[in-house]
Amino acid sequence: RASRPRANRDDILRIPLLYSEKRYQADTSGASYLGAYVLGLAFAFGWTPCIGPILGGILGMASASDTFGRGMLLLGAYSAGLAVPFLIAAWAVDRFIGWFQKFRPYLPWVMRVSGVLLIFVGILLLTGQFTRLAGWLQGFTPTGLLERL
Repeated sequence: RASRPRANRDDILRIPLLYSEKRYQADTSGASYLGAYVLGLAFAFGWTPCIGPILGGILGMASASDTFGRGMLLLGAYSAGLAVPFLIAAWAVDRFIGWFQKFRPYLPWVMRVSGVLLIFVGILLLTGQFTRLAGWLQGFTPTGLLERL
């Protein structure tokens, strides 16, 4: 089903297509292991373009490592980096929902500030100043970290 939010008087540029979404509301009363498996497959299918190249790079680095332990360390760090945020999210979802209900009135301001920042970054990219800004910010990077890059 498609849903579109109603017009807001604060919208500067409104493109209805960008505000549309399509959702499927599943009946969870008959949840099963097969349904969970299919949902996992859909999730993996959606994430493969994002995770695949990174995992490929990590696997390449692990296979070219000097030692088995270093390869395992790389793959372990990748796995932990992928799993820990999900575990934290599962643990903190109730608290987050409570916090988000209090934060909800500020969302219009978050959207406005985000829009201004996106426009600013776009202007920097168009004028070629984004690279200059990145170079200036690199001066604040600790030396030890720069040596590792």
